[in-house]
Amino acid sequence: MQTSHSRIDLYKKCPFKYKLRYIDKILTLPTDNAAHPLIIGTALHTGLEKGVDVAIKEYYTSYPIITDRHIEEAMKLEIIVPKAAEMIPQGEYEIKIENEHFIGYVDLLAPATVFERGVEVPNQYDLYDFKYSNNVSNYKKSQQLHLYKYFWEKENPGKTIRNMYFLFAPKTSIKQKKTEDLFQFRKKIESELDKLEPRLVPIEYDPSKVVEFMIDVKNVLEATEYPKCESYLCNFCEYQDYCQKGWDYMLLPKNERRNIGKIKKKAIWIYGSPFSGKTTFADAFPDPLMLNTDGNIKFGITAQFIAIKDKVSVEGRMTKRTLAWQTFKDVIAELEKKDNEFKTIIVDLLEDTYEHCRLYMYDQMGITHESDDSFRAWDKVRTEFLSTLKKLMNLDYENIILISHEDTSKDITKKGGDKITAIKPNLQEKTANKVAGMVDIVARVIADGEIRTLSFKTNEVIFGGGRLTASTNEIPLDYDAFLEVYEEANKNAVAKLKGEPKKEEASNKSTGGRKGRTKKETSTEENEVTDEENMSSEPVEEPEKEEPKKRTRSRKLRSEDSNEETSDEAEKEEKPKTRTRKKRGE
Repeated sequence: MQTSHSRIDLYKKCPFKYKLRYIDKILTLPTDNAAHPLIIGTALHTGLEKGVDVAIKEYYTSYPIITDRHIEEAMKLEIIVPKAAEMIPQGEYEIKIENEHFIGYVDLLAPATVFERGVEVPNQYDLYDFKYSNNVSNYKKSQQLHLYKYFWEKENPGKTIRNMYFLFAPKTSIKQKKTEDLFQFRKKIESELDKLEPRLVPIEYDPSKVVEFMIDVKNVLEATEYPKCESYLCNFCEYQDYCQKGWDYMLLPKNERRNIGKIKKKAIWIYGSPFSGKTTFADAFPDPLMLNTDGNIKFGITAQFIAIKDKVSVEGRMTKRTLAWQTFKDVIAELEKKDNEFKTIIVDLLEDTYEHCRLYMYDQMGITHESDDSFRAWDKVRTEFLSTLKKLMNLDYENIILISHEDTSKDITKKGGDKITAIKPNLQEKTANKVAGMVDIVARVIADGEIRTLSFKTNEVIFGGGRLTASTNEIPLDYDAFLEVYEEANKNAVAKLKGEPKKEEASNKSTGGRKGRTKKETSTEENEVTDEENMSSEPVEEPEKEEPKKRTRSRKLRSEDSNEETSDEAEKEEKPKTRTRKKRGE
C-alpha cells in the first residue's frame, strides 16, 4: 500500500474523517471560505516559487465570486510573500518522492555548499517546507520532514540532505469592528502585517520519527473502527455538518440524470390588486402555514398563520422589542428543522418583509435611512433580504408561495413616444428580478368582476413569466387548474429530454394541424387574439388533400408577419392573400 504523511496524520487526528475521505471517498462542494487553509497555503507556495502576482491571480481563480474578505487575504499575501521569499535560497520546487510504499512532495530542495578539510563535498542539499501558520510548536513535532529526508535519500543513493527547515509565514486574524469602515480596517491589517516577520525554523533529523510512522501505517491498515475525535478543529472541517448534524446537502450527487417527471416542489410568486383572491388561492394548497404581515386573514382563510410583526414584552421596568424581521428569521430557522407537518409555506406579503428587513438593518447600522450611508446601506439591506429569502426558498417543502400587491404607479415610454402603465409586483426592481430567479413562475392575479384568472403573460409592460412550458398563459384562479399547468409542463420537459414532440405538438400533427394553436402563435400579448377572432381569421379549410403543405405555409407566414398588434383590418387583408395562394397552387 502506498501512503503519505498527510493521510496517516489525518487518521491520527480523526479516524472518522479519514474514513470519509479515503475509504468512503465522499467528495464535498468547493469551499467559499476566503481563508481556507488548503487554498491559502497553495497560494503561498505559488508566491514563493513564481511571484506574488501569480499567487494572487491563482488565489482569486479558486473562488466563483470575490468578496471583501478575499481581497483582504490577497493583501496579506502581497505583504507576507515577499518577506518570506527573501529567507530562502534558489533551488528546485515541488520535488516528488515516490516508491511503492510512500509518496510526498518537497516544497524546495536547494543545493548546499559543504566543505570538509577544505574540500567541497558534492551532492549536499537543504530541504524546505512552507507553512502558512502560527502553530510552530506543533509542526516541530511532526514526522513530515524526517520522512522526506529518509525516503528521498533512499531513492537517490549518494545524495544527502544536510539541513531541514520549516518556513513559517505568519497569519493574522483580526476582525473588523462595527465602528470601523472598510478603509480603516484595511489600514489596520497593513499595520499589523508590517510588525509580523516569517520564521525559518531548523529541524534536527530523528530516525525514530520514521519508525513511529511505520507503526502508524500498521495501525491504519489493521483498523476496523473509525471513531470521531471532536475538537475545535471540527470548525474547520469540510465534513462538519455531515458528521455532527447528519446533513448531506453539501455532498456531490451521483453522476446521473434526474427524473424531472417526479419533481413535486413548486415555488411561485403571485401578485395582484388588493382583494383579488391571492390569499384565498394560496389557502387552497395542502397543509399551509402563512407567514402573515398585514393581518388580513380573518375571513375565509383556514390556514394556520404566524404574525410577522414587532413583538413587545415588558420585564419589570424594562421594555423589550423584537423586530418583525428577527421574527421572520426565527421562523425560517424553525422551519429548517422540519419538525412539523406543513407542506405549504406562504409569505403574505413579500414587500412587507422587505420593509421589515430595512428597519432591522437600520437598527443594526445605527441609521435612519439608506441615504445616511449610501455607499453600503442599500447593498446591505438587499443582501440581508435576499440571503434570508433564499434560505426560505431552499426549504424542503412541497409548495412555497410568495404573495405581493401589484404596482401600477410607473409608466413606460414606448419607441413611438406613447406612455403605457407598467404592471409589476410592489417591490424594488433590482430585488424583484432576483426574487423572480428563485421561483418557477411569476403570475398575476386578475379580477374582472366575479371572474378571477391567473395570468403568466410577460412583456415590456407586464412583469411575469417563468420556467414552465405550457400551452396556455392564462388559467382560472383555481388550485386544480394550476396543478394541470404544472403537470403539463413536467410532461413537456420530459418529452424534450427524450427528444419527443410536446404533447400539444403531437396532437397537432395527428390532426393535420387543425386543432389548437402553437405556443409561438399565442406567447406574446401583441399577437394574442380571442377565440372568435381566431375563427374569423383562419382560412377556410377545403376538403382537398392535394397540397396541404401550402395551406400550412400560409398559416405560418401569417403568424410570422404579425409582430405588431393584430387588428381587424389586418386580418381582413390577410384572408384574400391566403385564398389567392391556394388558387395559384391549385
